[in-house]
Amino acid sequence: MESKVTSTRIKIRIKDEHVVLINSQDFLATLQYFSFCILQEICKQPQLFPDDPVEAHPKQGILGDCWLLCACSMLLKNQHLLNKVFPPEQPLWGDRVYHGEFRVQFWQNGRWIEVRVDDQLPCINDTLSFSRCQSPRAFWVALLEKAYAKLHGSYERLWAGQVCEAVVDLSGTIAVRWNLKGAESPQQPNDSQTQHTPNGMRLSELSLELKERCAIGCCVHCAPTGIPELGQFHAMSVMEWTNVTTTTGEQVELIRIRNPWGRRSWTGVWRESGSGWASLEPSCSQALLGRTAEGEFWMDETEFQQEFDEVTVGYPLSDAGHLQSIYTGSYLTHSHQIGGRWVKGHSAGGCRNNNTFSINPKFWLKLCERGEVLLSLLQYRHPEPPAEGGTQQHSHLQAIALHVWKVEKKHFNLMRTLNNPPLVSHMHAYNREVVVHTHLNPGFYLLVPSTFLQGAEGRFLLRVHSSCSTSLSVMKSPPPLQHCSEGEWETIISHGCWSVGSTAGGSRNFTTHGLNPRIPFTVTYDPGGNNVKVTLCQNRPENSLHAIGFHIYKVPDGDSLLSPGAMSPVVSCVPHAHSQEVSVFCRLQPGKYVIIPSTYQPELSAHFTLTFTCRINR
Repeated sequence: MESKVTSTRIKIRIKDEHVVLINSQDFLATLQYFSFCILQEICKQPQLFPDDPVEAHPKQGILGDCWLLCACSMLLKNQHLLNKVFPPEQPLWGDRVYHGEFRVQFWQNGRWIEVRVDDQLPCINDTLSFSRCQSPRAFWVALLEKAYAKLHGSYERLWAGQVCEAVVDLSGTIAVRWNLKGAESPQQPNDSQTQHTPNGMRLSELSLELKERCAIGCCVHCAPTGIPELGQFHAMSVMEWTNVTTTTGEQVELIRIRNPWGRRSWTGVWRESGSGWASLEPSCSQALLGRTAEGEFWMDETEFQQEFDEVTVGYPLSDAGHLQSIYTGSYLTHSHQIGGRWVKGHSAGGCRNNNTFSINPKFWLKLCERGEVLLSLLQYRHPEPPAEGGTQQHSHLQAIALHVWKVEKKHFNLMRTLNNPPLVSHMHAYNREVVVHTHLNPGFYLLVPSTFLQGAEGRFLLRVHSSCSTSLSVMKSPPPLQHCSEGEWETIISHGCWSVGSTAGGSRNFTTHGLNPRIPFTVTYDPGGNNVKVTLCQNRPENSLHAIGFHIYKVPDGDSLLSPGAMSPVVSCVPHAHSQEVSVFCRLQPGKYVIIPSTYQPELSAHFTLTFTCRINR
């Protein structure tokens, strides 16, 4: 089950420590009471971070973004990451160069981007209405929350979310979710041919050292027995794990939990006055209770498993940016990432139940030696809900999967390989990111990311982290002659470019289409069947591809092609696709032709290579 805050009524805290119920409609109605106050109107001597680190922890306001605040608590455990998100040495209040602006960085789709916000924050009666620090003088949490809201489009869009998404956005790491109750998540698409290879890992199997280094959040999907005031879907942060020995010699693992509401809402045996503390030496009890801050409480591992439904574990990151495996503790010092797209009619083949699965984007992974490998497929969030196939709960996500096949060499039978069960895979899931952990032997591997629905469009980022040397590349289209019949063929390669203001005319939907480059060629022989193959390749990085296509026009006898807009092409490679290359294999009668390659939108610059192969008669 998703841990998004999707219930119709949600408990929140407001001024004077009262607890009220509010739904999203009520939330919008309260906006009329909001005002934006400059920080120095809220606090005479504001700070970005307080002197006492304990006072820096976030405290939730009337916005249901506990999922974000759990990730904020993670930042306080890693100064290197905190400096990445909040670049140090920014001008602060009182500095001569301070002009009321702050810079915050977030990891988005493979790179760090900067968001700038001013120092005006939403208040009710001159008190911060949304998240804040424990210290009333510290404002890093409120400013980060404002920047994250700006990134998403509004504060309201932070009302519900996943802890794992916020952890990734604030660090660039990989985060996984584990169900503590052992039940399968509902609303999973059914791909009958997909075999999911589970990681077989449980939270209890993590070493104490790794638990301390990981970013760990815990979520409840319904009101737990030990925390009766909680409603559905609430997230908390795991602050500390420690092993203690009772006076009878029993080993107990205790976990310190932080509730972003700022209250110790726990009624179990390890509450502040609970019976569990009597089983420890007084000095031990005093030491553990002494480092329990506001909003924190202790519970043992058994209680933890009973009370919480799900945990989120973010992979630890070294200062050099290397992920540390939560399975072996090894650093995955080699990493690659590459972007791609699912385009309807071209590369959106859907799941393995569809006979179009083979048109999905395909990638080569090569290992030089055996090693531990972590694969992740991250989809870009849709700005608007998909037109079909999405539910209200998953309105901005496609169901995605990642399949991996071992191949002996790059020259292989694609369809035969894809009809065999994959070596390892992650089933289709409505997650922003799906993760596969495995150990692989040296050799070549075929990686195929897919959506569940055929024709579902979207962009994605494929990431590989490994303990050994690897290479990741796009699987190119088959060689031009692969589908050609027997006989002799001639290949001609032409290079060109679309230049803004001169030759970037765009598709036939635009009156400027005729400005595009024109590449003439002649067909001399037609023995029957396909006798021409044309391939257009754009020379741009994978993460910034234009939508490209081309049309082939027949030149009238004794004439030249003056106005392609007034003529109909004999062959077209459309719709325009966000792909490195597109091609057609067709039959053309002998004669003179002109190929007009184009981007879909006009005024886009790029270099391209056009390859055409024709059957010839010797």
